[in-house]
Amino acid sequence: MYFYRTGGVLAASFLPKLLPEPAVPGSPSLFLFQRDPQESPAALRVTDTRQLSQGGVDVSWLDPARRGAAPDLTPEVTAAIHAGTLTAVNFSHPRWRDALSFYKPRKGKKRVHLLAVGDVGGTLLTALKLLGGSVISSIGICDLNERAVARWNAELGQISWPWDYESLPEVEPVEPDHLFDCDVFLFAATRSIPPVDSGIQDVRMAQLEANRPLVEQFARQARATGFRGLFIVLSDPVDPLCQSVFSASNRGPDGRWDGLGLLPEQVQGFGLGVMNARAAFFARQDSRFATFLTDGRAFGPHGRGLVIANSLSHYDNALSQELTELTESANLRIRELGYKPYVAPAVSSGAMQLLLTLRGEWHCGSVCLGGIWFGVKNRFTPHGLETEALPMPDALFARLRETEAQLRALVREELREC
Repeated sequence: MYFYRTGGVLAASFLPKLLPEPAVPGSPSLFLFQRDPQESPAALRVTDTRQLSQGGVDVSWLDPARRGAAPDLTPEVTAAIHAGTLTAVNFSHPRWRDALSFYKPRKGKKRVHLLAVGDVGGTLLTALKLLGGSVISSIGICDLNERAVARWNAELGQISWPWDYESLPEVEPVEPDHLFDCDVFLFAATRSIPPVDSGIQDVRMAQLEANRPLVEQFARQARATGFRGLFIVLSDPVDPLCQSVFSASNRGPDGRWDGLGLLPEQVQGFGLGVMNARAAFFARQDSRFATFLTDGRAFGPHGRGLVIANSLSHYDNALSQELTELTESANLRIRELGYKPYVAPAVSSGAMQLLLTLRGEWHCGSVCLGGIWFGVKNRFTPHGLETEALPMPDALFARLRETEAQLRALVREELREC
């Protein structure tokens, strides 16, 4: 193992000659690795020694025991992992130093900008106004419909706690050119939503072709402005659109990938939260699923490929498949009533997950796993993005592999179309 000094801190690595300042072994803060920057996190919090083993980034990161034997590490490196203070950094990423500063944002409440105040955006905005006072300083809103912006600005400006008028975040219009003058950018825009009587079963995928060029436009704007905050995708289909954001922002004027845009950790999809909440809804109604409330998990995309586990310690594949089907089709029940199912997604996937994110707490979000965005339980820490890693039953892990294959096939199809 090799040790280096960089930025005044000690770094360890399996790789020689990475930096010009070799150092004596000790307790490192960083671990330098090299992987394809298009398929790997730029920086992460290491919680298991096997996360530093050779091999690509994929769903095996969610159960490190499936990555094989642990690598040989010095006692100091192992101790740093167990203490939760080791940050692994992809030395191959052109912006690896920026990745370290990303996890040390300015202190205090955050400025949030929201693009589009339609059904989802308006509901999300209301929830953030009412619930976000402890972590959000202000919310800027932008929409092609200026009357909608004026309406929401006035309506929410007239909401306040009596005699405590400064306790809730201010809502104000923001011009398109200043969309990325913020800490968090929420993309809730959409070009089209199939009507409730369209007969389309997978509405999310029907929106991909329309929404991809739109989200790529703002991804390029984020690159041009040097955006250093979080780019959150709420529009459907959440997970493929995250990959589109990352790819578009990291291509130069010649269309080639250069890695100078958004870091993988800067892009998250907020679609899994409502699936987790829907599974809990059914678990409260049917005692057969009750273990989900204490030991269950939701993984994967917001839509086809979703994986609900009734329990990690007492996993039942048949029950989990049944609960997954109920959860995945829950939105169709709302559409059958003649309504668009946007209230629960806006609050459970949008507002609640953002507030947990800003507090540094565990939340449901899609993160980069080997070039695809995959919904998992994760949190931002001062030592990097941490994805929950737990032992999983074989049957559950096999389902994750199936979903991973589906998402990779979708990405390959998108790249061919581009």
